Amino acid sequence: MLHSFIRGLDSLSGISTTNAHCDIPCKIYDPSSAQIAALSVVRLIDIMEEAADGGKSGLEMHNTISRCVMRKEEEAEKAKHEIRIIWGDYFKTPQKEAFPEIDKLTHDIMLKGSACKQGVNRKDAEELVELINRFAEVFWATKDIKTSRHTCPYPPSLETVYPVL
Repeated sequence: MLHSFIRGLDSLSGISTTNAHCDIPCKIYDPSSAQIAALSVVRLIDIMEEAADGGKSGLEMHNTISRCVMRKEEEAEKAKHEIRIIWGDYFKTPQKEAFPEIDKLTHDIMLKGSACKQGVNRKDAEELVELINRFAEVFWATKDIKTSRHTCPYPPSLETVYPVL
């Protein structure tokens, strides 16, 4: 009942509802979500290639590819979204002065993420992973946390940056 009353008051105010990262600021930032999303883009392209190479019958193949295209677009957009949040909310003048490459790197991630949404070129997806790996290295360096690169323990088994904690 209280919820309905408050919702009614909100509707009278004329102020529209928005959705955003917390913007408190919460100081909880981590590029791992973007890294996993980028790895997922590569994996989804691999699954589509496997389906198209005769692993499935006509209708089943089309179903698999359609579902993978949808997920690939979502994961590429998620990678871009997560990077935009960190870049926009976390990177301030001191971090940008220490790592002047961050603006261009972020822009390159946006472009490569869009290329991954538009096509099925595995090389584009691998480059997205690498760009986000570099972003992760810069991010952790701003916190004086060392990183290491290891092959992720799941397909597509690509090199991924991890913080050394």
